[in-house]
Amino acid sequence: MKVKNIIPILEELAPLGYAEDFDNVGLLVGSPEQEVSGILVCHDALENVVEEAIAQNCNFIVCFHPILFSGLKKITGKNYVERAVIKAIKNDIAIYAIHTALDNHQEGVNKIFCTTLGLEQTRILIPKEQYIQKLVTYVPIQHTEKVRQALFAAGAGAIGNYDHCSFISEGKGSFRGNERSNPVIGQAGVEEIVEEHKVEVTYEKHLQGKVLNALFQAHPYEEVAYEVYNLANKLQNVGMGMIGELKEPMDEIAFLQMVKEKTGTGGIRHSALLNKPIQKVAVLGGSGSFAIKAALQQKADAFITADLKYHQFYEAENQLVLADIGHFESERYTKNYIVEFLSKKMPNFAVILSTVNTNPVNYL
Repeated sequence: MKVKNIIPILEELAPLGYAEDFDNVGLLVGSPEQEVSGILVCHDALENVVEEAIAQNCNFIVCFHPILFSGLKKITGKNYVERAVIKAIKNDIAIYAIHTALDNHQEGVNKIFCTTLGLEQTRILIPKEQYIQKLVTYVPIQHTEKVRQALFAAGAGAIGNYDHCSFISEGKGSFRGNERSNPVIGQAGVEEIVEEHKVEVTYEKHLQGKVLNALFQAHPYEEVAYEVYNLANKLQNVGMGMIGELKEPMDEIAFLQMVKEKTGTGGIRHSALLNKPIQKVAVLGGSGSFAIKAALQQKADAFITADLKYHQFYEAENQLVLADIGHFESERYTKNYIVEFLSKKMPNFAVILSTVNTNPVNYL
């Protein structure tokens, strides 16, 4: 199996189109044509993780955080990033990063976080915007079903818990081909009026190439008439953070102690306690200060995240409990989830969970 054969499986786990614009995801080091001996899954692809991959006979590292985040002008080994990349290249080890592509997935980082804390009735905290597109096309009535099914097979027409969603209206289309045309209906130089269906479907932006290719393959016309629109609708099942509810309300101190135990953090920094029960909880793995407002708007009793600065604790506004449990701790079970997913998809292939602790933060 080559790297290029594994990438579609990783994209099924976390479509790269879900990643934030600032992020650097996908294949960072190595060739898609490289034969893979084994996969090592880690949180951070540091130099000692590359050494672990060598010892485990794994030449493909799948990491959560991208080891290459911003551009490198020199690779001389002067810092931890350059040393990891040099070691990987010297030992023909490919590196693939997932990061916010999995952050934004409805079964990804924040769903894992919610499950760890026992939250139910979960939903996305900040749904992704500017990511839904709409395709409108015009099809001779007798070919409508073939085109619809091809579009559905390409991933169009999925809305939340429903698929095969489309809208069909009937009308008449007209056209006239020139001397170089080869019309399926009628003849060149003669205007034709055909009974057609107007077919409308929506799809996620990253599927556009696949959806349009399916349209062109299934549509009978030599020239396919179609329109693509960007919609303002939010994608409710994709986005940052999640919010859910505990089965039963908990005392604030008991809740924070439970969070500490479940996440294995060495300490929790939190805003002022409000002397009221905790039941509705928002979470965002990693740096989540930008989501405080969303947690407040959705009336969360607590918001669990990481990397909060001093003044950001004031933003709780005595309306919810803000808790910073540490960046690594808020994402710590992500690599386990990746291993489980890949092992199910490739049961006869070596997929190994890294045992190296890459958390740079220590607690006294």
